[in-house]
Formats: sequence, structure tokens, C-alpha cells
Amino acid sequence: MANSHQMPPNLCPIIFFFFFAILGLASRIRAIGVNWGTAASHPLPPPEVVELLKSNNITKVKLFDADPLVLQALSGSNIGVIVGIPNSMLRSLNSSKKAAESWVHDNVTRYFFNGGSGVRIEYVAVGDEPFLQSYVEQFHPFVIGAATNIQAALIRANLESKVKVVVPCSYDTFQSESSLPSKGHFRSDLNKTMIQLLTFLSKHSSPFFVTISPFVTLHQNKNISLDFTLFKETAHPHNDSHRTYKNSFDLSYDTIVNALSTVGFPKMDIVVAQIGWPTDGSTNATPSIAETFMKGLMNHLHSKLGTPLRPQNSPIEAYIFSLLDEDQRSITTGNFERHWGIFTFDGQAKYRVDFGLGSKNLANAQNVEYLPSKWCVVNNNKDLSNATARALEACSVADCTALSPGGSCSNISWPGNISYAFNSYYQQHDQRADSCDFGSLGLITTVDPSVDHCRFSVELRTSQSNSLDGSFFFHLTTWLTTTLVFLLRFT
Repeated sequence: MANSHQMPPNLCPIIFFFFFAILGLASRIRAIGVNWGTAASHPLPPPEVVELLKSNNITKVKLFDADPLVLQALSGSNIGVIVGIPNSMLRSLNSSKKAAESWVHDNVTRYFFNGGSGVRIEYVAVGDEPFLQSYVEQFHPFVIGAATNIQAALIRANLESKVKVVVPCSYDTFQSESSLPSKGHFRSDLNKTMIQLLTFLSKHSSPFFVTISPFVTLHQNKNISLDFTLFKETAHPHNDSHRTYKNSFDLSYDTIVNALSTVGFPKMDIVVAQIGWPTDGSTNATPSIAETFMKGLMNHLHSKLGTPLRPQNSPIEAYIFSLLDEDQRSITTGNFERHWGIFTFDGQAKYRVDFGLGSKNLANAQNVEYLPSKWCVVNNNKDLSNATARALEACSVADCTALSPGGSCSNISWPGNISYAFNSYYQQHDQRADSCDFGSLGLITTVDPSVDHCRFSVELRTSQSNSLDGSFFFHLTTWLTTTLVFLLRFT
């Protein structure tokens, strides 16, 4: 007599099919989100940004702080959120459990998702790339203590099973002198801290958050070609022992995997906290190249390929850097830093990209409110012998990064570049009449002076420009960084 529990033979292939289908889904990336930074003189209002996210079916967002206006706008959106703790707060959170409890209460518990309302907070990111090499060891002593105290505060708030604590690590936390993944390791000055961090993450089942920056790698590494960075099939592969690497992403990712293995965490889950391509301010920073990169990245992340060291095992999540351009970001690394957005500062798509949801065309921000259609240009009827000096003064405060070599406005000649500098300053100061003076060299016009791909922008009506005049040290640093570059452009 046949066993009554024996499986009917015609069901076997069906069950095997679903079994392998589930395995296949498990190997794919769980979600692709975006970084939403707000370092802009005239940021798009948070409710409009949330509508922009929703209209493009973006379901995850990483923040760099816990701005109440941003969190209020995200409330009820059902978008998964990473709230950030700025580096400036790490010292106090490290030294005071009470400060950590207050921060969690004010920025997590208060907004936390409950049924259909609130904010779906999934992670707290302790610090914004606090191990960045240019910070030296400014924040190292405080990171683990701050993370530990935030974790304890989440436990007290009974949220530890819903909210994970992570520390976003910069692209330079890991390295390989030979550019081969098998030689990948963490920076020697970070080894002790990284082992402490990874032990903490492992204990609480939290993933390792890390930035991968193919654009910066391309500019720093002569052995990396543009085609290799852009996932081109024609790119010359890189061989590491018996493993073959066909793109820069896999090379960087496996360098991280090897660095984790070297310190005893070979199975640690990885989240790519930032990855993207700028569209201005440098050679190879254009919308068309960014589109090629993003298309290659999306196809790769949605494939079941994984990497040579982790086949069929993509990062569990990835966050595109970034959603919008930010004209107040530090340009210490390069002038491209203000142009990472897949959207312009006013929420207009720069290129086509498919987030894996079947639509290649991005939806633009709607109902955007601009200042009046007015621009500040140089008055050609005046003596312009002082114009270059005035333009450099304007650029010490305003955003002139599009004028840098390789930028979208690098080809406009003198005095067009003077006009660009004047207008940037004028817009950043809400089109105040006195902000288009420049020793009587400025002239307000209603004729758009934009040329070809060089856009003379009109700012948004929402303004934070009152804070500009007080940011002396920030603008002094910007001026020192850019004066030499722009001096060449204005002569």
C-alpha cells in the first residue's frame, strides 16, 4: 500500500520551482533607497520632497540628521527611514547616557511609526562617516561609546527589535595597496576601533554601513578605466588570483568583504550607505555619464550575480547618493561634491534611471515656487578692470562649482563667467537689490543669460540665506579651496 504522505509526482517540479524562485529572490538586493541631504541655501520644502519620493516609488531614505520638519513630512508616508546623528554630537552622546536617552526620545520615540501614522524609522546612523581620513582622529574616541549609549536608550524605549544602530563608514576606511580585493584591509589607524564596531554590530545583528565611491576611485587610481567603472562589457577585466573582476563596484565591494574577513567577520551583512555619480564640477561628471553608471549599477544590483567573493549575495540594501544637489556641501574633496543629485536642487530629473520598478522616466517635483525670473549679470558699460576680484568675492560665498574645469559652465568666456558668479551670489541672497551691486558692476535683467548647458539658475522661494552671512569659517574654507581654480577661470 502506498504511503498516504507521499507527494504526488506532478507536484514535485512545481515545488522545486518555487523553492529555487525563493532562493533567487533571497539573493537579490532587498531595497534601493536614496540619501536625502539638506545642505542647501534654499532647500526644496520637505513635503514636496516626500511627494517626489512617493511619485518615484522610492521606499527607503537615509537622512544625515533628524530635522523635525523632515520627519514631520515623512510621517504617514510608509517610507523606511534612517535618521542620522551629526558628528558634532558624538562627544556628548559618548559621555552621557542621559543625552542619548533624550536624543532617542526627541528624534525616534516621538515620531515612531504606529499603525498608519508616524515615521517608519528603521535605523539610527551614529555619525556621518566619522572615520573619514580627512577628519584625522577627531571623532574616533566617541563613536563606539555613542553607539552603545544610543543602543541602550533604544532598549529602554523598547524599540531595540525595530530600530538598528549603525555607523556609516567612508570609502577610505578600507584600502588595498595593490588595488586587489584579496589584499583588502581596514586602515591601520582604525583596526582597533573597527573590531570594536564590528563586535557591537554583530552582537545586535546590525549590518555594516559603508560608502562605495567609484567616481572618486576612478580619479585616484590610474589602473581603473572609465569603462571599467561604468560596467561596460568592453572594459579590460582585473584578475585577482583565480577571480576575475569586470567592474569597479565588485572590486571595491570584495575589498570590503576581505577587510571584514581579515578581522574575523566574514559573514557580516553589508549595506551600501552611499553610492552615486556627480553630474557637474569635474571631468567625467556629466548627466550622460551618470546615467550610464546608474543604469549599469541598477542592472548589477538587481541581478543574481553578486560578486566573486560573495556570489549570489548582493548587499542587503543600497542608498543612492544623492536625491538632490546641495549648494552648501563642503567641496574639500572636489567641486563635484555639490552635484551628486539624481535631481537638480529644484527637483527636476537630470537623466533617466530605472529603480527596478518598471519606469525609466523619473517624475519631477511639482508646484515648485521660484523667486521672480530675474538675474544679476555684469554691466558691460562699466570699467571691468575690477570685475575678476569682485567675482572671486562672490564665489567665496556663492556656488561657482559649475565654472570649474570640466564643469557645465567651464566653456563660457570672460565676462560671462563673471556674470555667472554675480548671479549665483544674487540668487543665494534672495535677489536683494544690494546683492547685485558689486561696486556698481552688477546689472539686474529679466533676460535669461543661460548658455547651452550652462544654467543661470533662479533660486527657490524658500530661503535659509539669512544664515549665510554668519557662516564665516565655512565660507573662508570654501574661498581658500576655490580661489586658485577660479582665478584661472576668470582671467
